[in-house]
Amino acid sequence: MMEFSATGGPEEYLAGTTTGRYLVLFEGGAAEAGIAALTHATGARRVAATDDVTEPEPNEALFFEQLGVAVVDTNPQQMRQAGVEPAAQGIIAVEPERINEAFQAPGTVEDVPATARSVEYLQGYRDAVLHLTAPAAGDLAEEAGLLAVADETQATWGLQAVRAVNSSFSGEGIRVAILDTGCDLKHPDFAGRAITDRSFIPGEAVQDANGHGTHCIGTSMGLKTAPTGPRYGVAYDAEIYAGKVLSDAGSGSDSQILGGIEWAIRNKCAVVSMSLGARTSPGQGFSRVFEAVAARAQDAGTLIIAAAGNDSNRPTSVIPVSHPANCPSIMAVAALDSSLKVARFSNRGINPSGGQIDIAAPGVDVYSSFPMATRYRRLSGTSMATPHVAGVAALLAQANPGARGAALWQLVTTRARRLALLSSADVGAGLVQAP
Repeated sequence: MMEFSATGGPEEYLAGTTTGRYLVLFEGGAAEAGIAALTHATGARRVAATDDVTEPEPNEALFFEQLGVAVVDTNPQQMRQAGVEPAAQGIIAVEPERINEAFQAPGTVEDVPATARSVEYLQGYRDAVLHLTAPAAGDLAEEAGLLAVADETQATWGLQAVRAVNSSFSGEGIRVAILDTGCDLKHPDFAGRAITDRSFIPGEAVQDANGHGTHCIGTSMGLKTAPTGPRYGVAYDAEIYAGKVLSDAGSGSDSQILGGIEWAIRNKCAVVSMSLGARTSPGQGFSRVFEAVAARAQDAGTLIIAAAGNDSNRPTSVIPVSHPANCPSIMAVAALDSSLKVARFSNRGINPSGGQIDIAAPGVDVYSSFPMATRYRRLSGTSMATPHVAGVAALLAQANPGARGAALWQLVTTRARRLALLSSADVGAGLVQAP
């Protein structure tokens, strides 16, 4: 059944967050006929998503052939008036196009030196600076976990927690797309690495002037041995695909993200990592468009992983998983601190129709690469948790050559370390673990 959505959710959460354009989802196998009928009825000029075209102009319909989605500068009412017959033209859903933001936790403290850390230091950092929930009194197992990751001399606490340092796999031969603010292509830690890049932001090169994307790429695929400081990259031999879908200011439209996804699928990336999104409200459903795109990506052998969002302020305020991570076919990632507690900002699986948390990963005080001359920085957020999962997924893809799409999803979740003291609504299957 076709759905027309005029707002996509309560106005209080969408005011100022849409572009005025609409996403149109076509049935599989009917996309060509559907876009032809749509452009004929509305008078919009059909434009194919290409290297040179990343968003539609007025009176244009930008068509993503691989995804079966169009972006048009017209609304459902105008479509009806133009005589568009959705059922006959294979249209499944029409939704407003949203603006998405990079996810970084408020109150993040940056540029903390990478040194060996005491339990007391980490405890004080969490409580005094990030105001995170302290470990439960007498919880010896969790305290033991904290002790195990206190020393970052050789590797970050995140890599220790996901057991990347124990893995015999490197991600070699696996293509991972990080869709974010781009990458510092001049960073010395990436010298000699083959980086395939593409910008979907008009007027902006892939070169990262924000830092968010470079940090995520470092966590997912940074060096095995950093020149200074600890190892910070999970899948250090994976092939880097850096897609700039967020501007240097940290925002981007749904169509720019869809462009990045289509690019990743065409390039046969096994994993797509997206540390971005838009806030949702209790009771709000997921995007039919992004859900279909994610399912079609899995069918093509590409697993999409996305940040659950940083809108919560636990324990007083807990917010549902953000768009597009709230889609059932997109792996939603929550953030943990170094005592394996849920980060105060991490969103929760609240909405009954989709919107669950699928997996958790380190997302507090994460050390990784940052554009020069800063070079390294510590950031917090579900954004920092997501590339840990993407890196582990790359290791699992290397270890299991036949596992792609839904099969790779199953490997990621079934291998997770169960966190018995935490709710699955907060951490899903548990802490992601490397093979």
